[in-house]
Amino acid sequence: MTAAPLVSVLLPVYNAGPYIAAAIGSILRQDYDRLEVIAIDDGSSDNSLEILERHRKADSRVRLFSRENRGLVATLNEGLQLARGELVARMDADDFAYPWRLSRQVALFAERPELGFCGAGIDMLQHGRIKSGSLDPVFKVGRIPILSQFFTIFMHPTVVYNRQVIGDDSLHYDPQYRHAEDFDLFRRLAARYPAAMMPENLLVYRIHPGSVTSRHCEEMRRTHLRIVAENLEGEGLAQATQDLRAIGENVSFDTVARAAQFIVALEERIASLPDETRPSFAAGALNLFYFLYQLVGDEKRPPLTR
Repeated sequence: MTAAPLVSVLLPVYNAGPYIAAAIGSILRQDYDRLEVIAIDDGSSDNSLEILERHRKADSRVRLFSRENRGLVATLNEGLQLARGELVARMDADDFAYPWRLSRQVALFAERPELGFCGAGIDMLQHGRIKSGSLDPVFKVGRIPILSQFFTIFMHPTVVYNRQVIGDDSLHYDPQYRHAEDFDLFRRLAARYPAAMMPENLLVYRIHPGSVTSRHCEEMRRTHLRIVAENLEGEGLAQATQDLRAIGENVSFDTVARAAQFIVALEERIASLPDETRPSFAAGALNLFYFLYQLVGDEKRPPLTR
């Protein structure tokens, strides 16, 4: 890797008018300036393109593309094709990065050039207040390749990919896993390339009703559970996963009971694993339990959680 590698910041945009100026501005004000912004307007119907155009005219580092709506996965893959940098950083149109985000991540790859990708911690912005995030303790006990089979190991807009390590055949998002495309990509990459979680909070993640996560929560959860089910089948930890998948389709007394039985059986299988891998699988299974508990709790039907 060169001493000062070019960082391509991949910024997909769709109807992000209230937030996009803060997002792109936070990248252009980074204390690491050898960067390009790949801003792709995915057929916005608001003033997003107008705002992006103003930034393009003001800063030659902004490369702006606009066309009809094709969806997030297609936009991400298009951006990867357009990116010219040795490093590719993800950024969402409704978040904002701290000024030192990219310099800290570039320094990590300089120190550890074997890394394929990394993520970082976040603070959260909700109702006008920033809440400081903390490192999930699971990263202190679990191995990333194993953990990546149970949950999305990194917040997507904090990720940086190292194209000097990751082959072009690996670095792509799969449209089969829409709204959990990051989970799928990270599990595939973590199985082949070293990854690192940076404990420092480098980005402010905005929570609001119009976010992709909020708008597509149900589909995200179904796809999330499908990915976990595929991974557990592949590891031989579950021969049949319909009881896990079913609760993603419909939360009822029956599906909750079946999911609980599935978790108990999974924990019993994990208990028999070798000492070197058992803690990581146990940590992943605990995360899966919390995911299911949150899913049920969000139904706001108290009898289901008694």
